[in-house]
Amino acid sequence: MQRETFPVPPLGCNCSILYDTDTKDATVVDPGSDIARILGFLQTNGLKLRQIVVTHGHLDHIAGAKLLSEQTTAPVAFHPDDIFQLGWMEQQAAWMGVPLPKTAPPDVEALDGMKIHIGSETGTVLHTPGHTEGSISLYFPQSSLLIAGDTLFREGIGRTDLPGGDTHKILDSIRTRLLPLPEETTVIAGHGPATSIAHEKDRNHFLR
Repeated sequence: MQRETFPVPPLGCNCSILYDTDTKDATVVDPGSDIARILGFLQTNGLKLRQIVVTHGHLDHIAGAKLLSEQTTAPVAFHPDDIFQLGWMEQQAAWMGVPLPKTAPPDVEALDGMKIHIGSETGTVLHTPGHTEGSISLYFPQSSLLIAGDTLFREGIGRTDLPGGDTHKILDSIRTRLLPLPEETTVIAGHGPATSIAHEKDRNHFLR
């Protein structure tokens, strides 16, 4: 499995394109609103988008998911507990100073334990509530890769002061679902630089 990760507007969310060079199948995680860049990468590399996965329902992560789906026919997957987040999308757009995006409930419910297939590699959806009720992370053991959304950052954790946030739940999610993963696991956070499970165990003061 190959990975291309880059920040996308409106708030620099880390979008990841996961793909297989043999089958040319691709999955986009957290498209934000930079659809042109995503489509350009897919076209340049001859990739077929099979699914769009959103780690949680905040605008900066989900804004372009419906539009990308309409242009590629790929289904959108996110946890049903974050359908609630779509109900205050207008307020989110006003807060970020961006147009109201087109959103819809998920085509596929990304429930805990759901499998994500990228060519011959299989990842697993981990339900990691706390930043939002429906926050998920994606773990790919063969690549030692965790896409953590806004649950875990380098030496930080996701904010819990927005609707659906819960500090106790996010800390529990990190301690019970993420920290038990192998220490060499690379962590792609929802924003900012990558980290590792080992680094967060050692340096993240929120987890002490």
